[in-house]
Amino acid sequence: MEYNGGSVVAMVGKGCVAIASDLRLGNQALGISSNFQKIFPITDRIYLGLPGLATDVTTLKEQFRYRVNMYTIKEEREIEPEAFAHLVSSTLYERRFGPYFIEPVMAGLTKKPSGEYRPFIAASDLIGCLNFAKDFVVAGTASSKLFGVAEGLWEPDLEPEDLFETISQTLLNAVDRDAYSGWGAIVHVITPESVITRTLKGRMD
Repeated sequence: MEYNGGSVVAMVGKGCVAIASDLRLGNQALGISSNFQKIFPITDRIYLGLPGLATDVTTLKEQFRYRVNMYTIKEEREIEPEAFAHLVSSTLYERRFGPYFIEPVMAGLTKKPSGEYRPFIAASDLIGCLNFAKDFVVAGTASSKLFGVAEGLWEPDLEPEDLFETISQTLLNAVDRDAYSGWGAIVHVITPESVITRTLKGRMD
C-alpha cells in the first residue's frame, strides 16, 4: 500500500462535493513522477480516487470504466453514486484472496426524485468494506495526517469556493508531513452545473 505513495481526500459541501489528490508517483522514497493522476471521472457527477499501488490504479481504472459502460448499456441510464460505490465494493471483494492494493475514494452528486442533488462520499478498504461519511473521507499514506487537518478545518454547508479552499489547505498541509505524498495536487469540485478542476503547486523537496 505504501510502495508508490499518494493520498486522496473527499469532502462534502452545500449541494456540492470535492475530491483531491497529490500528484506524486514514487518508488518508496525515490520520486519518479510529479504528474501521476489518481482521480478519474466515472460520469459527469461521479469521480473516483485510487490511492495505492500504481499498477493496480491503472488496472482498476480500466475495469471500472468497462463495468460502468456495461451498466449504462444494460440499464439505459447513468449509474448513481450509491450504486457505483457498491460496484466498487463487489469488484474488490471478488479478489479478496489476492486483493488489489487500492483504497478507493468516491465522490459524487445523487439526483433525488425532486430534481435536487445530494452530495455523496464514500471510501473503501482493499477488500471492499464501504465507509459512508457525512463530512469527509481520506485514504493513502498521509491519511492519519489528513484526518487531523480535516477535523480542524472542515465545516458543514460550505459553498463551492469555500469547499475548494478547505480541501486544498487540508491536502497541502497534510502531505507536507508525509514523505510519500506531495509534489503538487489536483482538486475537483463537483457542483450540479459543472466540475471545477484546479491544479495546485506544492513543495517539491
